[in-house]
Amino acid sequence: MVFCRKNDRNIARLTFYILKSFEIMNTQQIQIIETTIVICVYILLYFITNIVINNTLKNTQLQRPRRKIIVKAIHLFTTIGSVVLLAAIWGLNQNEIAVYAGTILTALGIAFVAQWSLLSNITSSIILFFNHPLKIGDRIKILDKDHPFEGEVSDLTYFYVHLVTTDGDIITIPNSILLHTPVSVLVKK
Repeated sequence: MVFCRKNDRNIARLTFYILKSFEIMNTQQIQIIETTIVICVYILLYFITNIVINNTLKNTQLQRPRRKIIVKAIHLFTTIGSVVLLAAIWGLNQNEIAVYAGTILTALGIAFVAQWSLLSNITSSIILFFNHPLKIGDRIKILDKDHPFEGEVSDLTYFYVHLVTTDGDIITIPNSILLHTPVSVLVKK
């Protein structure tokens, strides 16, 4: 019983000293500590998502390229969340953050409509990921009247699909063009 009271007093003293040290610190020092915490959590989430997604989805029917795109998407969202948190820490008001988020959502809305913008390529990459049978390692043929070509898909990014031709050349095709152009996925023999 005496031991518990002594521990309670020690915890109270420790709490008092911690609160007193925060009073001594100025707001900029607290912002630096909060920024460091957000960055450390972001880095931790970065590695945890890689490990968790790859290990949990390894035994499913999702191929490795699809898992890579899921990891990229999660990293994008955690980056946006971290930037918003850092903006709040360093003094942006909630109204300013709401304007920032509204601007991003408006730009995404325009991306669904504007065919030649960079945002349309990001939107197209999401559509290609979920609704197209295209994956890394597939041999495809672009069925374009003016410039038909074929190659093996070496990478799928937010903006481009990279094809390696039989000559070893690397061709990059914007995702929005690939979404609007007929594509034949050639069967491997």
